[in-house]
Amino acid sequence: MNIFEALRKDHDKQRALMKVVLDTSGDSEVRSSFFKLLKESLEAHAIAEERHFYGPLLQEDETIGLSRHGIAEHHQLDKLIEKLEHTDMSSPQWLPICKDLANKLEHHLAEEEKEFFQQAGKILSDKQKEDLAEKYEAEMDV
Repeated sequence: MNIFEALRKDHDKQRALMKVVLDTSGDSEVRSSFFKLLKESLEAHAIAEERHFYGPLLQEDETIGLSRHGIAEHHQLDKLIEKLEHTDMSSPQWLPICKDLANKLEHHLAEEEKEFFQQAGKILSDKQKEDLAEKYEAEMDV
């Protein structure tokens, strides 16, 4: 497995969790538990991705800008999650904030998969792609 496959696998999981959260309503146990899973997934992914994908690519002139942009988007997602945590799940504001999170998340994932992966693929060797995937997966399994 290479780093792109490992990241895509988690992206798919995040998309699925986001969809389930959006399909919930009110201050329910289902919404609460799936939001918690989504939050934990996004947090773990962002840390591991910044460490084992963006980190090495920050060292390269061709990918430093994209890496910084991706990290900035992680911070935007973090702020929306924090806003959701401080908004009552039964509040009429909760779902619009969650939809904003879903839109920003989808934009971020699509941008990574359609643009950044192609750039990074030109920079990283096959061995690096495999090594980064191993490190990323090891951190995600902790």
